[in-house]
Amino acid sequence: MATDRRPIAFIGGGNMAVALIGGLIKAGRPAEAILVVEPFEPQREKLNREFGVQIFAQASPALAGAGTVVWAVKPQSFHEAAAPCAAFVSGALQLSVMAGIRSETVAAASGSARVVRAMPNTPALIGQGIAGLFARPEVDAAGRATAEALLAPTGATLWVEREADLDAVTAVSGSGPAYVFLFIESMMAAAAEMGLSEAQARALTLATFAGATALAQQSEDPPALLRERVTSKGGTTHAALEVLRESGVREAIVRALRAAQQRAAELGDAFGR
Repeated sequence: MATDRRPIAFIGGGNMAVALIGGLIKAGRPAEAILVVEPFEPQREKLNREFGVQIFAQASPALAGAGTVVWAVKPQSFHEAAAPCAAFVSGALQLSVMAGIRSETVAAASGSARVVRAMPNTPALIGQGIAGLFARPEVDAAGRATAEALLAPTGATLWVEREADLDAVTAVSGSGPAYVFLFIESMMAAAAEMGLSEAQARALTLATFAGATALAQQSEDPPALLRERVTSKGGTTHAALEVLRESGVREAIVRALRAAQQRAAELGDAFGR
């Protein structure tokens, strides 16, 4: 873990905050050294029941002791959430896990230019995520290390040097699980149409995705070569891939990611106002 042992404050206690808090506690961070501001009472009760962290319904002077503040509210709620917290958090490192909120917006609202933006994805909930990270120039090596250590329990991290690249990260890995789930849905539906049971379709499809991903990760060969090795001309795989090619699936995927990238940029413009 990072060397800064001051409390960590979370503004927002939703799913991503839960993943991070759970990881911190497993890594040895005392529950009493974690503060959460969460206005929704049922969520406060859940956090107290699961972790026993310090919980507040609204901004508290206790936030002033935090070395790191994690912004984990919905992007459209950021300005409303930040206003009452700003008086207490300006001395802390700011780590944002919000989509679409640019670092300059976080800096202006929090009073601190030491901002790290992170774009995690939902597999973080089981420790299998990946987060793209961007740090403003005011963040030193210790600040980067703190951000990495905080996110480490949720999976891998990858730094980008241009903040605009986080829009591409959002399109690829932030939104990416949804693309995979859509493909899984489609394969399971096709398997059911061919007469397999729901349980059989699920087992075959999920094992295929997990195995293919593991093979790609462990192999030094590019995915195109791995695909070619499965494809015999005139065989079953070739027949399936021809349908995907004729349907323009590859081009559709590229267009989809470009649309997600563009939307991420548009949200940054909208939330920055």
